[in-house]
Amino acid sequence: MNRELIINVSKSEITIALAEDKRLVELGKESVKDGFSVGDIYLGRVRKIMPGLNAAFVNIGHEKEAFIHYLDLGPQFASLQKLVGQLAGHKKDVRFDTFKLEQPIGKTGKIGNLLTTGQPIMVQIAKEAISTKGPRLTSDISLAGRNVVLIPFSNKISISQKIRSNEERKRLKKIAMSILPRNYGVIIRTAAQGKNDTDIGQDITSLIEKWEGALRNVSTLEPPALLLGEMNRANTILRDSLNGSFSAIVVDDKDMYDEVREYIRVISPEQEKIVKLFKGKVPVFDQYDISRQIKSLFSKYVSLKRGAYLIIEHTEAMNVIDVNSGNRAKVADDQESTAMDVNLMAAEEIARQLRLRDMGGLIIIDFIDLHKAENRLKLYKTMQELMAGDKAKHTILPLSKFGLMQITRQRVRPEAIEHLEEVCPMCGGTGKVSSTISIERELENMIAYYVGEKKIRLLKLLVSPYVAAYLKRGVLSVRFRWMYKYRFRLMVGIDQSLGVVEYKFLDRKGRKLL
Repeated sequence: MNRELIINVSKSEITIALAEDKRLVELGKESVKDGFSVGDIYLGRVRKIMPGLNAAFVNIGHEKEAFIHYLDLGPQFASLQKLVGQLAGHKKDVRFDTFKLEQPIGKTGKIGNLLTTGQPIMVQIAKEAISTKGPRLTSDISLAGRNVVLIPFSNKISISQKIRSNEERKRLKKIAMSILPRNYGVIIRTAAQGKNDTDIGQDITSLIEKWEGALRNVSTLEPPALLLGEMNRANTILRDSLNGSFSAIVVDDKDMYDEVREYIRVISPEQEKIVKLFKGKVPVFDQYDISRQIKSLFSKYVSLKRGAYLIIEHTEAMNVIDVNSGNRAKVADDQESTAMDVNLMAAEEIARQLRLRDMGGLIIIDFIDLHKAENRLKLYKTMQELMAGDKAKHTILPLSKFGLMQITRQRVRPEAIEHLEEVCPMCGGTGKVSSTISIERELENMIAYYVGEKKIRLLKLLVSPYVAAYLKRGVLSVRFRWMYKYRFRLMVGIDQSLGVVEYKFLDRKGRKLL
């Protein structure tokens, strides 16, 4: 598979597109001014304890207060708070590798027994702010590297289950044990398989240095403050996804190009040559056909082959996807085989759309009804296989008796479509506005008030071009019937800034009427 990462840099944001065989499969945007990213570690201050939710709101400097639940504090929270208290008291002789850990906290405690309003707390962003919700926090802190994930306040070494070889697992565990100081644990990632001692050792050492740097910042900064920033989104994708299948990484900004190239030189020197600086005259997304795919894919309707299509609806509670055969049902004899063919084709596109739009939470898919149990099972297995490469945690349930498939997918960032589109101010995102009949009725009520109650004999009405055309259409137009009925003079003008349901009434001197 040919995989390309195309990075577009502007003054306000960085846009990252991942294409597989020239097809866009992932799209992410990172605001240059927005310093709140998953993985960032902050020194926050508790703003409010919520006993009913067993949670607390924390100020980390975000416009929306961040949220942390008791279960997100982590078992070693007592040790973390003890360390933060010592460092905030400017004790310079605190060494983490000799720090005495406290007893782990239980899973059924009360957050009010551990936190108080105004207390400083070290937290890590687990989910970015989404819609009306602030960032979701955790105090079970971890630092992700290329080959390992460092876990402070732990002495446990875990190894990815995808590494099956017992010899390799023993080798990796031995390497970690020989390097890790006391009070540090690690999760060895799949990417560490086959790597030599030096690569893994450098990864662990660099993560320990980052953690100790964050601890030093605790004693010098006042909350809310950033202690350790996660790398930018482009390098995060490289860290988690870079492998031999990448054919090119294209960047259109010199500074970002140098940063990406330096990062790859450290983690995978043999692949440094795949990083390319784009110097074309056309935008990089146009050159690689990304712009067209964004416009065609971020739609309520997604076309499939031979007339089939998907309808994707997003709500606050869930995402709903409806599979439609279109005109295919008219040309096929076997309804079951046609339904199965369309469903399998739809499943492939749905798996792609989930990654592309970064859809999370609860997803309900209404496939075309299948009557044979073996076909329903095959569709379920196919969906599992198609989503096996999705790095977001997800759970897929078999088709229900109503023919619905339920998927839960981890959501740590807002959906990509939320970054690329805005809610229509006229219809509020519903796609519907008041009909011309209801607008006509509302305008007539206002005219009756101004002419009958206020005794105004000349009115000027400003409306959108669409409504103006409707009011002046025909010989016996709506405007003419109003003037005849109420015995007054009406001038209809056009204001391009007005929406379909908006209007303004002016008097003889051009003053706006209330």
